[in-house]
Amino acid sequence: MKTIILGPPGTGKTTTLLNLVDEFIQKGVRPRQIGYFSFTRKAAKEAAERAAKKFELDIDNDLENFRTLHSFAFQRLGMTREKMMSPSDYKEFGKKCNIPIKTAKYSNEDGTFNSDNEYLTIIETARVKQMDLLEYYDSRQNILDIERNTLYLLSEELKRFKKEKGKKDFTDLIVEYTQGSFKNAFDVLFIDEAQDLSSLQWDMVRKMWDETEKTYIAGDDDQAIFKWAGADVDHFIALKSEVDKIEVLEQSYRIPGGPIHELSQRIISKVQNRFDKQYKPRTEEGILKRYSDLTQVNMSEGQWLVLATANYLLDDVKELCELRGWYYQYKDKNSIDIKLLMALQNWEQWRKGSELTHIEVKNIYGYLGTNVADGFREGKLFSSDDKYTLKECQEKYGLQTDKVWYDSFEGLDTFTENYIRNMRANGEKINANPRIKMSTIHGAKGGEANKVLILQDLTNAALETFSHDPDELHRLFYTGTTRTKKELHIVDPKNFNKAYIL
Repeated sequence: MKTIILGPPGTGKTTTLLNLVDEFIQKGVRPRQIGYFSFTRKAAKEAAERAAKKFELDIDNDLENFRTLHSFAFQRLGMTREKMMSPSDYKEFGKKCNIPIKTAKYSNEDGTFNSDNEYLTIIETARVKQMDLLEYYDSRQNILDIERNTLYLLSEELKRFKKEKGKKDFTDLIVEYTQGSFKNAFDVLFIDEAQDLSSLQWDMVRKMWDETEKTYIAGDDDQAIFKWAGADVDHFIALKSEVDKIEVLEQSYRIPGGPIHELSQRIISKVQNRFDKQYKPRTEEGILKRYSDLTQVNMSEGQWLVLATANYLLDDVKELCELRGWYYQYKDKNSIDIKLLMALQNWEQWRKGSELTHIEVKNIYGYLGTNVADGFREGKLFSSDDKYTLKECQEKYGLQTDKVWYDSFEGLDTFTENYIRNMRANGEKINANPRIKMSTIHGAKGGEANKVLILQDLTNAALETFSHDPDELHRLFYTGTTRTKKELHIVDPKNFNKAYIL
């Protein structure tokens, strides 16, 4: 029995799978006989933690098959980290072949390959697509700035390098698993985010479901935005002729009704090859606003997700946030280190008479420099059982100032000081999660916010890619517009020749 569960944005496809897991365990299916595989480690971990909590199970033993496909192959093949290609191995390979490689690694999150070297990226993408390397190159040579012969030679040299070192990569693991003879014998198999699986990963899934009584495959072809990295959404769509049942989750708990839902539907209706499905938005009507210039957007309040098709397009947004004193996160890094912000906040409280813990005092001392006497700067004399006043630290623990933070903290450059002043003047909340987060649309998949801002400009490379596959571009902007829970803000492009007009 094979079932496809189609989950449009915010309809809760992962929650639906987790509820099914609960039902099977309640019916007596042993947790170790459930295979739950997700595209990301985070999602697989979430499923395991929920089942473990509800049924008092041990994650490592009872739920050992709640994993990514790469992790499962790693386990079944008896691999160790020492046997896997590391970033340092790729750097060594680059040095040997006289090609610059600064970044080359497989993500621990989903097993995808990330590299700043185009040759390595093309080699890897061809492998997960199960395409001949040179045929894949020929299909994309119009947008590649690399040499055909060099690409082939590097591919062969990489094979020799791995063999000599006795190392494998994550793609090797999937290949070896599919070629091996492993008995899984799952009673139930769950595959989440199926639209993101590559052709090679589908081979692995098919190998597992051949011996499984019940299989549930969840995904949304409309949000398939990783085709450029090897995802095979056409394979997912073609499954409709093989499965026994197709279920569509029809209620979105994220997308508001009105203009936002209407816009997203206009975009996705342009896709030629897709599952035909409808879903209901929330009854609350959303707000759609357009701007001719980024400076017109007021992000002084609320939770925001700022999206673009490329990271460099977010530079103007970062500059605007810094000018206005808005606290933001970019590439999972906060615009100001949280330890510094906490030190500033605690310092002001300290000056007003508050007592601080030894950890808070040590953190402050780390920014005071010569305003703490020699021998006291490490804060080693403080007791974990006590709290301290500013006056006490002046008298006993080497503190030599009680001025405002910008006169007491040393080592802050003018830009950082002015930015923090603007943040404090605007009343920005000091915590580990800034209310403004910036990302590419690809990086934000699965995320959501009350307010979403989209920049429409594209890179030349992206335009060239999408000209051969417009469906991919439609899906990309559909995914972007469906991240919002309340408001969608769109900045008109500076260059209409490099834009997808929403």
